[in-house]
Amino acid sequence: MRKTLIAAAIAGCLVPSAYAASPLAGFAKLWTYEHGKGAGSPAGQTSEIVAFDGTTNEVWVAGLKGIDILNATTGSFISHIDTTTFGEANSVAIRNGLAAIAIAAPTKTDPGLVVTFDTATRTQIRSYTVGALPDNVAFAPDGRILTANEGEPLARAGQPVLEVPGSVSIINPTTHTVTTLGFGAYDAAPPAGLRIVTPGGVPSLDWEPEYIAVSPDGKTAFVTLQEANGIAMIDLTTETLTGVKSLGLKDHSLAINRLDTSDRDGAGNTQLAGNWRTAPVKGMYQPDAIAAYASGGKTFYVTANEGDSRNLADFVPGEFNEEIRVGNSAYVLDPLVFPNAAALKANSQLGRLIVTTSGGDTDNDGNYEEIHVFGGRSFSILDENGNMVFDSGNDLEERLFAAFPALVDDGRSDNKGVEPEGVTLLQIAGRTVAFIGLERGLESVVAIYDVTNPLAPTFIDFIVDADSLSPEGLQAFEHNGQFFLTVANEVSGTTSMYSLTPVPEPATNAMLLAGAGLMGAWLRRKRR
Repeated sequence: MRKTLIAAAIAGCLVPSAYAASPLAGFAKLWTYEHGKGAGSPAGQTSEIVAFDGTTNEVWVAGLKGIDILNATTGSFISHIDTTTFGEANSVAIRNGLAAIAIAAPTKTDPGLVVTFDTATRTQIRSYTVGALPDNVAFAPDGRILTANEGEPLARAGQPVLEVPGSVSIINPTTHTVTTLGFGAYDAAPPAGLRIVTPGGVPSLDWEPEYIAVSPDGKTAFVTLQEANGIAMIDLTTETLTGVKSLGLKDHSLAINRLDTSDRDGAGNTQLAGNWRTAPVKGMYQPDAIAAYASGGKTFYVTANEGDSRNLADFVPGEFNEEIRVGNSAYVLDPLVFPNAAALKANSQLGRLIVTTSGGDTDNDGNYEEIHVFGGRSFSILDENGNMVFDSGNDLEERLFAAFPALVDDGRSDNKGVEPEGVTLLQIAGRTVAFIGLERGLESVVAIYDVTNPLAPTFIDFIVDADSLSPEGLQAFEHNGQFFLTVANEVSGTTSMYSLTPVPEPATNAMLLAGAGLMGAWLRRKRR
Protein backbone atom coordinates (compact mmCIF):
# COMPACT_ATOMS: atom_id res chain seq x y z
CA MET A 1 0.00 0.00 0.00
CA ARG A 2 2.83 2.39 0.87
CA LYS A 3 4.37 2.09 -2.63
CA THR A 4 1.01 2.84 -4.24
CA LEU A 5 0.70 5.98 -2.12
CA ILE A 6 4.19 7.01 -3.17
CA ALA A 7 3.17 6.74 -6.81
CA ALA A 8 0.04 8.78 -6.12
CA ALA A 9 2.15 11.39 -4.32
CA ILE A 10 4.50 11.59 -7.31
CA ALA A 11 1.55 12.13 -9.60
CA GLY A 12 0.19 14.80 -7.24
CA CYS A 13 3.48 16.68 -7.27
CA LEU A 14 3.36 16.83 -11.05
CA VAL A 15 -0.04 18.51 -11.11
CA PRO A 16 0.10 22.30 -10.61
CA SER A 17 -2.05 23.37 -7.67
CA ALA A 18 -3.52 26.31 -9.57
CA TYR A 19 -3.26 25.18 -13.17
CA ALA A 20 -6.47 26.82 -14.34
CA ALA A 21 -5.78 30.09 -12.54
CA SER A 22 -2.05 30.69 -12.96
CA PRO A 23 0.60 30.23 -15.64
CA LEU A 24 3.26 30.25 -12.92
CA ALA A 25 3.88 27.08 -10.92
CA GLY A 26 6.51 28.52 -8.61
CA PHE A 27 9.65 30.58 -8.13
CA ALA A 28 12.93 30.39 -6.22
CA LYS A 29 15.60 32.92 -5.33
CA LEU A 30 18.90 32.08 -6.99
CA TRP A 31 21.12 34.76 -5.47
CA THR A 32 21.37 38.21 -3.89
CA TYR A 33 24.30 40.58 -4.41
CA GLU A 34 25.03 43.51 -2.09
CA HIS A 35 26.48 46.54 -3.85
CA GLY A 36 28.91 49.09 -2.46
CA LYS A 37 30.73 46.64 -0.21
CA GLY A 38 34.10 46.54 -1.92
CA ALA A 39 35.56 43.79 -4.10
CA GLY A 40 34.99 45.97 -7.15
CA SER A 41 31.65 47.58 -6.33
CA PRO A 42 32.60 51.03 -5.00
CA ALA A 43 31.38 52.48 -1.73
CA GLY A 44 28.21 54.45 -2.30
CA GLN A 45 27.08 52.33 -5.25
CA THR A 46 23.35 51.59 -5.09
CA SER A 47 20.94 49.30 -6.93
CA GLU A 48 18.16 51.12 -8.75
CA ILE A 49 17.56 49.83 -12.28
CA VAL A 50 18.50 46.46 -13.80
CA ALA A 51 18.94 45.25 -17.37
CA PHE A 52 19.72 41.74 -18.57
CA ASP A 53 22.08 41.13 -21.48
CA GLY A 54 21.36 37.82 -23.18
CA THR A 55 24.49 37.99 -25.35
CA THR A 56 26.80 37.79 -22.33
CA ASN A 57 24.42 36.37 -19.67
CA GLU A 58 25.07 39.40 -17.48
CA VAL A 59 22.98 41.73 -15.35
CA TRP A 60 23.83 45.43 -15.53
CA VAL A 61 22.78 47.38 -12.43
CA ALA A 62 22.55 51.18 -12.46
CA GLY A 63 23.36 53.01 -9.24
CA LEU A 64 24.68 56.38 -8.19
CA LYS A 65 28.33 55.63 -9.02
CA GLY A 66 27.74 53.87 -12.32
CA ILE A 67 27.07 50.31 -13.44
CA ASP A 68 27.85 47.09 -11.59
CA ILE A 69 27.97 44.08 -13.93
CA LEU A 70 27.04 40.71 -12.43
CA ASN A 71 27.07 37.14 -13.67
CA ALA A 72 23.39 36.32 -14.19
CA THR A 73 23.82 32.67 -13.21
CA THR A 74 25.82 33.07 -10.00
CA GLY A 75 25.33 36.72 -9.01
CA SER A 76 29.09 37.15 -8.75
CA PHE A 77 30.65 40.55 -9.45
CA ILE A 78 32.32 40.92 -12.85
CA SER A 79 33.10 44.60 -13.42
CA HIS A 80 32.15 48.19 -12.62
CA ILE A 81 31.73 51.04 -15.11
CA ASP A 82 32.40 54.36 -13.40
CA THR A 83 30.14 57.13 -14.73
CA THR A 84 30.92 59.76 -12.09
CA THR A 85 32.92 61.85 -14.57
CA PHE A 86 29.61 62.41 -16.37
CA GLY A 87 27.25 62.47 -13.36
CA GLU A 88 24.90 60.03 -11.62
CA ALA A 89 23.70 56.93 -13.47
CA ASN A 90 19.91 56.82 -13.21
CA SER A 91 18.88 54.06 -15.59
CA VAL A 92 20.16 51.41 -17.98
CA ALA A 93 18.62 49.45 -20.86
CA ILE A 94 20.14 46.80 -23.14
CA ARG A 95 19.26 45.59 -26.63
CA ASN A 96 21.26 43.20 -28.81
CA GLY A 97 24.54 43.81 -27.01
CA LEU A 98 24.16 47.59 -26.84
CA ALA A 99 23.77 49.18 -23.40
CA ALA A 100 22.34 52.69 -22.99
CA ILE A 101 22.95 54.46 -19.69
CA ALA A 102 20.98 57.57 -18.69
CA ILE A 103 23.15 59.95 -16.67
CA ALA A 104 22.12 63.13 -14.85
CA ALA A 105 24.53 66.05 -14.99
CA PRO A 106 26.32 67.04 -11.74
CA THR A 107 23.96 70.03 -11.66
CA LYS A 108 20.68 68.25 -12.32
CA THR A 109 19.14 71.15 -14.26
CA ASP A 110 21.88 70.95 -16.89
CA PRO A 111 21.38 68.73 -19.96
CA GLY A 112 21.92 65.06 -19.25
CA LEU A 113 23.60 62.34 -21.26
CA VAL A 114 22.92 58.91 -22.68
CA VAL A 115 26.16 56.97 -22.99
CA THR A 116 26.22 53.74 -25.00
CA PHE A 117 28.48 50.73 -24.42
CA ASP A 118 29.27 47.47 -26.15
CA THR A 119 28.25 44.85 -23.59
CA ALA A 120 30.77 42.27 -24.81
CA THR A 121 33.82 44.52 -24.52
CA ARG A 122 32.33 47.00 -22.02
CA THR A 123 33.83 49.82 -24.07
CA GLN A 124 32.12 53.16 -24.57
CA ILE A 125 30.73 53.74 -28.05
CA ARG A 126 29.19 57.20 -28.01
CA SER A 127 27.43 59.81 -25.85
CA TYR A 128 24.32 61.84 -26.67
CA THR A 129 23.05 65.02 -25.06
CA VAL A 130 19.44 64.86 -23.90
CA GLY A 131 17.15 66.89 -21.64
CA ALA A 132 17.73 67.65 -17.98
CA LEU A 133 17.73 64.75 -15.51
CA PRO A 134 17.13 61.72 -17.73
CA ASP A 135 15.51 59.38 -15.23
CA ASN A 136 14.56 56.46 -17.46
CA VAL A 137 15.94 55.00 -20.68
CA ALA A 138 14.27 52.48 -22.98
CA PHE A 139 14.80 50.91 -26.40
CA ALA A 140 12.23 50.85 -29.19
CA PRO A 141 12.02 47.62 -31.22
CA ASP A 142 13.90 49.29 -34.11
CA GLY A 143 16.85 50.20 -31.86
CA ARG A 144 16.06 53.85 -31.18
CA ILE A 145 16.70 54.97 -27.60
CA LEU A 146 14.18 57.01 -25.61
CA THR A 147 14.71 58.92 -22.37
CA ALA A 148 12.24 60.47 -19.95
CA ASN A 149 13.94 63.70 -18.88
CA GLU A 150 12.39 64.67 -15.58
CA GLY A 151 13.61 68.28 -15.42
CA GLU A 152 13.09 68.62 -11.68
CA PRO A 153 13.33 72.15 -10.21
CA LEU A 154 16.47 72.98 -8.25
CA ALA A 155 16.03 74.81 -4.95
CA ARG A 156 18.96 77.07 -4.06
CA ALA A 157 19.48 78.81 -0.75
CA GLY A 158 19.20 82.58 -1.15
CA GLN A 159 18.40 82.30 -4.86
CA PRO A 160 15.24 81.73 -6.91
CA VAL A 161 14.27 78.16 -7.69
CA LEU A 162 15.76 77.14 -11.01
CA GLU A 163 13.08 75.64 -13.29
CA VAL A 164 13.94 73.68 -16.44
CA PRO A 165 11.69 71.91 -18.96
CA GLY A 166 10.71 68.30 -18.66
CA SER A 167 11.06 66.48 -21.97
CA VAL A 168 11.41 63.22 -23.87
CA SER A 169 14.43 62.56 -26.09
CA ILE A 170 14.52 60.11 -29.01
CA ILE A 171 17.99 59.00 -30.12
CA ASN A 172 18.73 57.33 -33.43
CA PRO A 173 22.02 55.45 -32.85
CA THR A 174 22.42 54.88 -36.59
CA THR A 175 22.25 58.51 -37.69
CA HIS A 176 23.34 59.81 -34.25
CA THR A 177 20.51 62.33 -34.19
CA VAL A 178 18.55 63.38 -31.12
CA THR A 179 15.00 64.72 -31.15
CA THR A 180 13.80 66.24 -27.88
CA LEU A 181 10.09 66.87 -27.32
CA GLY A 182 8.76 69.31 -24.72
CA PHE A 183 5.35 70.51 -23.57
CA GLY A 184 5.47 74.18 -24.52
CA ALA A 185 2.51 73.77 -26.87
CA TYR A 186 0.27 73.37 -23.81
CA ASP A 187 1.46 76.48 -21.94
CA ALA A 188 -1.09 78.85 -23.46
CA ALA A 189 -4.04 76.60 -22.67
CA PRO A 190 -3.17 73.86 -20.15
CA PRO A 191 -5.48 70.86 -20.63
CA ALA A 192 -8.07 70.14 -17.98
CA GLY A 193 -7.36 67.45 -15.45
CA LEU A 194 -3.56 67.39 -15.54
CA ARG A 195 -2.09 69.04 -12.49
CA ILE A 196 0.04 72.14 -12.44
CA VAL A 197 1.80 71.59 -9.13
CA THR A 198 3.74 74.80 -8.62
CA PRO A 199 1.47 77.86 -8.23
CA GLY A 200 1.65 79.96 -11.39
CA GLY A 201 3.50 77.23 -13.26
CA VAL A 202 3.11 76.16 -16.88
CA PRO A 203 3.19 72.62 -18.35
CA SER A 204 6.55 73.04 -20.08
CA LEU A 205 8.27 73.65 -16.75
CA ASP A 206 5.94 71.84 -14.36
CA TRP A 207 5.45 68.43 -15.98
CA GLU A 208 8.13 65.86 -15.21
CA PRO A 209 8.34 62.76 -17.47
CA GLU A 210 9.09 59.74 -15.31
CA TYR A 211 9.04 56.48 -17.27
CA ILE A 212 8.55 55.20 -20.84
CA ALA A 213 6.83 52.17 -22.37
CA VAL A 214 6.97 51.43 -26.09
CA SER A 215 4.15 49.51 -27.77
CA PRO A 216 5.08 46.04 -29.07
CA ASP A 217 4.74 47.25 -32.68
CA GLY A 218 7.13 50.11 -32.00
CA LYS A 219 4.76 52.78 -33.28
CA THR A 220 3.76 54.48 -30.02
CA ALA A 221 5.28 55.36 -26.66
CA PHE A 222 3.44 56.24 -23.46
CA VAL A 223 5.29 58.40 -20.94
CA THR A 224 4.14 58.79 -17.34
CA LEU A 225 3.84 62.35 -16.03
CA GLN A 226 3.83 61.33 -12.40
CA GLU A 227 3.34 64.58 -10.50
CA ALA A 228 0.86 65.81 -13.11
CA ASN A 229 -1.19 62.59 -12.73
CA GLY A 230 -1.21 61.90 -16.44
CA ILE A 231 0.47 60.38 -19.45
CA ALA A 232 1.95 61.73 -22.66
CA MET A 233 1.52 59.89 -25.98
CA ILE A 234 4.22 59.93 -28.65
CA ASP A 235 3.96 58.84 -32.27
CA LEU A 236 7.31 57.18 -32.97
CA THR A 237 6.78 57.10 -36.72
CA THR A 238 6.81 60.90 -36.81
CA GLU A 239 8.62 61.48 -33.50
CA THR A 240 5.94 63.89 -32.37
CA LEU A 241 3.95 64.40 -29.19
CA THR A 242 0.37 63.57 -30.11
CA GLY A 243 -1.42 64.22 -26.83
CA VAL A 244 -1.56 64.18 -23.06
CA LYS A 245 -4.23 62.66 -20.88
CA SER A 246 -5.24 62.98 -17.25
CA LEU A 247 -5.70 59.72 -15.36
CA GLY A 248 -8.48 61.24 -13.27
CA LEU A 249 -9.17 60.68 -9.60
CA LYS A 250 -9.78 57.54 -7.58
CA ASP A 251 -12.86 57.49 -5.32
CA HIS A 252 -11.83 56.27 -1.88
CA SER A 253 -15.41 56.43 -0.66
CA LEU A 254 -15.96 53.13 -2.50
CA ALA A 255 -15.38 49.91 -0.57
CA ILE A 256 -13.05 48.54 -3.27
CA ASN A 257 -10.77 51.57 -2.77
CA ARG A 258 -10.76 51.78 1.02
CA LEU A 259 -7.47 52.92 2.54
CA ASP A 260 -5.64 53.29 5.83
CA THR A 261 -5.54 57.00 6.64
CA SER A 262 -3.35 56.94 9.75
CA ASP A 263 0.25 56.06 10.54
CA ARG A 264 -0.68 55.57 14.21
CA ASP A 265 -2.90 52.52 14.18
CA GLY A 266 -1.11 50.40 16.73
CA ALA A 267 0.45 50.59 20.16
CA GLY A 268 3.76 52.43 19.96
CA ASN A 269 3.13 53.09 16.26
CA THR A 270 4.62 49.68 15.47
CA GLN A 271 1.67 47.37 14.99
CA LEU A 272 -0.71 47.71 12.09
CA ALA A 273 -4.32 47.17 13.06
CA GLY A 274 -5.63 46.95 9.51
CA ASN A 275 -7.43 50.26 9.76
CA TRP A 276 -9.00 50.09 6.29
CA ARG A 277 -11.85 52.54 5.80
CA THR A 278 -13.81 54.31 3.13
CA ALA A 279 -13.30 58.06 3.22
CA PRO A 280 -14.46 61.20 1.36
CA VAL A 281 -11.07 61.34 -0.33
CA LYS A 282 -9.93 61.28 -3.95
CA GLY A 283 -6.63 59.74 -4.99
CA MET A 284 -4.28 60.84 -7.74
CA TYR A 285 -2.92 57.73 -9.49
CA GLN A 286 0.46 59.32 -10.31
CA PRO A 287 2.19 56.31 -11.91
CA ASP A 288 5.91 55.77 -11.87
CA ALA A 289 6.84 52.75 -14.02
CA ILE A 290 4.83 51.67 -17.05
CA ALA A 291 5.05 48.59 -19.29
CA ALA A 292 3.32 47.65 -22.55
CA TYR A 293 1.92 44.38 -23.92
CA ALA A 294 -0.46 43.09 -26.58
CA SER A 295 -3.78 41.38 -25.91
CA GLY A 296 -6.46 40.56 -28.48
CA GLY A 297 -4.59 42.46 -31.16
CA LYS A 298 -4.49 45.67 -29.13
CA THR A 299 -1.88 47.36 -26.98
CA PHE A 300 -2.33 47.83 -23.24
CA TYR A 301 -0.17 49.54 -20.63
CA VAL A 302 0.32 48.54 -16.99
CA THR A 303 1.15 51.36 -14.59
CA ALA A 304 2.53 51.17 -11.04
CA ASN A 305 0.74 53.98 -9.21
CA GLU A 306 3.36 55.05 -6.68
CA GLY A 307 2.46 58.73 -6.21
CA ASP A 308 4.80 61.68 -5.74
CA SER A 309 4.76 65.24 -4.44
CA ARG A 310 6.82 68.38 -4.88
CA ASN A 311 8.55 69.31 -1.67
CA LEU A 312 11.43 71.73 -2.16
CA ALA A 313 11.41 72.62 1.54
CA ASP A 314 13.27 69.38 2.21
CA PHE A 315 16.22 70.92 0.37
CA VAL A 316 15.84 74.61 1.24
CA PRO A 317 13.63 75.51 4.23
CA GLY A 318 10.81 77.85 3.30
CA GLU A 319 10.59 76.82 -0.34
CA PHE A 320 7.42 75.39 -1.88
CA ASN A 321 5.95 72.24 -0.35
CA GLU A 322 2.56 70.96 -1.48
CA GLU A 323 2.29 68.37 1.32
CA ILE A 324 0.03 69.04 4.29
CA ARG A 325 -1.95 66.97 6.78
CA VAL A 326 -5.73 67.16 6.77
CA GLY A 327 -5.57 68.02 10.46
CA ASN A 328 -3.42 71.11 9.85
CA SER A 329 -5.32 74.30 10.65
CA ALA A 330 -4.05 75.83 7.39
CA TYR A 331 -5.92 73.16 5.43
CA VAL A 332 -9.49 74.44 5.47
CA LEU A 333 -12.29 72.16 4.34
CA ASP A 334 -15.26 73.87 2.72
CA PRO A 335 -17.99 73.81 5.38
CA LEU A 336 -20.76 73.39 2.79
CA VAL A 337 -19.16 70.26 1.37
CA PHE A 338 -17.79 68.98 4.66
CA PRO A 339 -20.20 69.99 7.45
CA ASN A 340 -18.41 67.37 9.59
CA ALA A 341 -15.01 68.97 8.98
CA ALA A 342 -14.07 69.10 12.65
CA ALA A 343 -14.69 65.37 13.03
CA LEU A 344 -12.77 64.56 9.84
CA LYS A 345 -9.76 66.51 11.08
CA ALA A 346 -9.42 64.34 14.18
CA ASN A 347 -6.38 62.06 14.15
CA SER A 348 -8.71 59.10 14.58
CA GLN A 349 -10.27 59.98 11.21
CA LEU A 350 -8.33 61.84 8.48
CA GLY A 351 -6.16 64.17 10.56
CA ARG A 352 -2.92 62.27 9.94
CA LEU A 353 -3.49 61.84 6.19
CA ILE A 354 -1.01 63.73 3.98
CA VAL A 355 -2.70 65.51 1.07
CA THR A 356 -1.91 68.18 -1.50
CA THR A 357 -2.49 71.90 -1.46
CA SER A 358 -2.19 71.89 -5.28
CA GLY A 359 -5.57 70.33 -5.92
CA GLY A 360 -9.05 70.12 -4.45
CA ASP A 361 -9.83 73.83 -4.22
CA THR A 362 -12.21 73.60 -7.15
CA ASP A 363 -13.52 77.19 -6.95
CA ASN A 364 -10.24 78.85 -5.94
CA ASP A 365 -11.67 80.38 -2.79
CA GLY A 366 -8.95 79.11 -0.43
CA ASN A 367 -11.10 76.29 0.95
CA TYR A 368 -10.93 72.70 -0.24
CA GLU A 369 -14.04 71.16 -1.77
CA GLU A 370 -12.19 67.90 -2.45
CA ILE A 371 -9.44 66.09 -0.54
CA HIS A 372 -6.73 64.84 -2.90
CA VAL A 373 -4.15 62.25 -1.77
CA PHE A 374 -0.93 61.15 -3.46
CA GLY A 375 -0.76 57.86 -5.36
CA GLY A 376 -3.29 55.24 -6.31
CA ARG A 377 -1.88 52.52 -4.00
CA SER A 378 -2.58 50.21 -6.93
CA PHE A 379 -1.68 49.20 -10.45
CA SER A 380 -3.82 50.13 -13.43
CA ILE A 381 -4.19 49.06 -17.04
CA LEU A 382 -4.70 51.60 -19.83
CA ASP A 383 -5.84 50.94 -23.38
CA GLU A 384 -4.08 52.27 -26.47
CA ASN A 385 -5.96 55.57 -26.14
CA GLY A 386 -4.92 56.08 -22.54
CA ASN A 387 -8.30 55.15 -21.08
CA MET A 388 -8.19 53.24 -17.80
CA VAL A 389 -9.80 49.82 -18.25
CA PHE A 390 -8.75 48.34 -14.90
CA ASP A 391 -7.51 49.42 -11.49
CA SER A 392 -6.59 47.04 -8.68
CA GLY A 393 -8.31 49.17 -6.03
CA ASN A 394 -6.83 48.26 -2.68
CA ASP A 395 -6.01 44.68 -3.63
CA LEU A 396 -2.26 45.09 -3.18
CA GLU A 397 -2.42 46.43 0.38
CA GLU A 398 -5.21 44.25 1.68
CA ARG A 399 -3.72 41.06 0.21
CA LEU A 400 -0.32 41.90 1.66
CA PHE A 401 -1.88 42.58 5.06
CA ALA A 402 -3.80 39.30 4.93
CA ALA A 403 -0.76 37.23 3.93
CA PHE A 404 2.10 39.10 5.65
CA PRO A 405 0.72 41.63 8.16
CA ALA A 406 4.16 42.23 9.67
CA LEU A 407 5.45 43.49 6.32
CA VAL A 408 2.95 46.35 5.92
CA ASP A 409 4.65 49.60 6.95
CA ASP A 410 2.00 51.49 8.90
CA GLY A 411 4.34 54.48 9.01
CA ARG A 412 3.56 55.01 5.33
CA SER A 413 -0.22 54.66 5.57
CA ASP A 414 -0.67 58.42 5.81
CA ASN A 415 1.54 58.97 2.74
CA LYS A 416 1.06 56.61 -0.18
CA GLY A 417 0.68 53.17 1.37
CA VAL A 418 2.80 50.39 -0.14
CA GLU A 419 3.81 52.65 -3.07
CA PRO A 420 3.79 50.37 -6.14
CA GLU A 421 6.78 51.67 -8.08
CA GLY A 422 8.24 49.18 -10.55
CA VAL A 423 6.54 46.91 -13.08
CA THR A 424 7.78 44.39 -15.61
CA LEU A 425 5.89 41.95 -17.87
CA LEU A 426 6.68 38.47 -19.13
CA GLN A 427 4.99 35.97 -21.43
CA ILE A 428 4.77 32.64 -19.58
CA ALA A 429 2.89 29.60 -20.87
CA GLY A 430 1.01 31.77 -23.34
CA ARG A 431 -0.10 34.22 -20.66
CA THR A 432 1.07 37.73 -19.71
CA VAL A 433 2.32 37.99 -16.14
CA ALA A 434 2.95 41.29 -14.36
CA PHE A 435 5.47 41.70 -11.55
CA ILE A 436 4.87 44.82 -9.42
CA GLY A 437 7.42 46.03 -6.88
CA LEU A 438 6.06 47.51 -3.64
CA GLU A 439 8.56 50.10 -2.49
CA ARG A 440 7.29 50.52 1.06
CA GLY A 441 6.98 47.01 2.45
CA LEU A 442 9.14 46.26 5.48
CA GLU A 443 10.91 43.67 3.33
CA SER A 444 11.28 43.48 -0.43
CA VAL A 445 7.86 42.52 -1.82
CA VAL A 446 6.90 41.88 -5.45
CA ALA A 447 3.26 41.17 -6.31
CA ILE A 448 2.49 38.84 -9.24
CA TYR A 449 -0.68 39.09 -11.35
CA ASP A 450 -1.93 37.42 -14.52
CA VAL A 451 -2.94 40.34 -16.75
CA THR A 452 -3.63 38.35 -19.92
CA ASN A 453 -7.19 39.66 -19.80
CA PRO A 454 -6.62 43.40 -19.25
CA LEU A 455 -10.19 43.81 -18.00
CA ALA A 456 -9.89 41.16 -15.29
CA PRO A 457 -6.37 40.49 -13.95
CA THR A 458 -5.99 37.78 -11.31
CA PHE A 459 -3.64 37.63 -8.34
CA ILE A 460 -1.02 34.88 -8.34
CA ASP A 461 1.35 35.35 -5.39
CA PHE A 462 3.86 37.54 -3.55
CA ILE A 463 7.63 37.20 -3.75
CA VAL A 464 9.08 38.24 -0.38
CA ASP A 465 12.80 38.69 0.22
CA ALA A 466 13.87 39.20 3.83
CA ASP A 467 17.40 40.06 2.68
CA SER A 468 16.34 43.17 0.74
CA LEU A 469 14.28 46.35 1.01
CA SER A 470 12.48 48.68 -1.42
CA PRO A 471 12.33 47.11 -4.89
CA GLU A 472 12.64 49.79 -7.57
CA GLY A 473 13.76 48.40 -10.91
CA LEU A 474 12.53 45.01 -12.15
CA GLN A 475 13.15 43.03 -15.31
CA ALA A 476 11.58 39.68 -16.16
CA PHE A 477 13.02 37.78 -19.10
CA GLU A 478 13.36 34.44 -20.86
CA HIS A 479 16.83 33.03 -21.54
CA ASN A 480 17.61 29.68 -23.14
CA GLY A 481 14.04 28.50 -22.58
CA GLN A 482 14.03 29.40 -18.89
CA PHE A 483 12.29 32.29 -17.12
CA PHE A 484 13.76 34.73 -14.64
CA LEU A 485 13.05 37.88 -12.65
CA THR A 486 15.75 40.25 -11.46
CA VAL A 487 15.02 42.94 -8.88
CA ALA A 488 17.01 46.03 -7.87
CA ASN A 489 16.34 47.00 -4.25
CA GLU A 490 17.17 50.65 -3.65
CA VAL A 491 17.29 50.99 0.15
CA SER A 492 19.16 47.75 0.85
CA GLY A 493 21.45 48.26 -2.14
CA THR A 494 20.93 44.68 -3.26
CA THR A 495 20.09 42.93 -6.51
CA SER A 496 18.34 39.55 -6.53
CA MET A 497 17.64 36.96 -9.20
CA TYR A 498 14.70 34.53 -9.18
CA SER A 499 13.95 31.54 -11.36
CA LEU A 500 10.34 31.24 -12.47
CA THR A 501 8.74 27.87 -13.12
CA PRO A 502 5.88 27.89 -15.63
CA VAL A 503 2.93 25.55 -15.36
CA PRO A 504 3.57 22.63 -17.77
CA GLU A 505 1.64 22.65 -21.00
CA PRO A 506 -1.43 20.35 -20.97
CA ALA A 507 0.29 17.80 -23.22
CA THR A 508 3.26 17.70 -20.87
CA ASN A 509 0.96 17.25 -17.88
CA ALA A 510 -0.75 14.33 -19.60
CA MET A 511 2.57 12.64 -20.31
CA LEU A 512 3.75 13.15 -16.72
CA LEU A 513 0.52 11.81 -15.29
CA ALA A 514 0.56 8.83 -17.65
CA GLY A 515 4.11 8.06 -16.58
CA ALA A 516 3.18 8.33 -12.92
CA GLY A 517 0.19 6.04 -13.51
CA LEU A 518 2.39 3.43 -15.18
CA MET A 519 4.79 3.65 -12.25
CA GLY A 520 1.91 3.00 -9.85
CA ALA A 521 0.76 -0.01 -11.88
CA TRP A 522 4.31 -1.38 -11.94
CA LEU A 523 4.60 -0.97 -8.19
CA ARG A 524 1.31 -2.80 -7.67
CA ARG A 525 2.50 -5.69 -9.87
CA LYS A 526 5.75 -5.86 -7.92
CA ARG A 527 3.74 -6.07 -4.68
CA ARG A 528 1.92 -9.17 -5.97
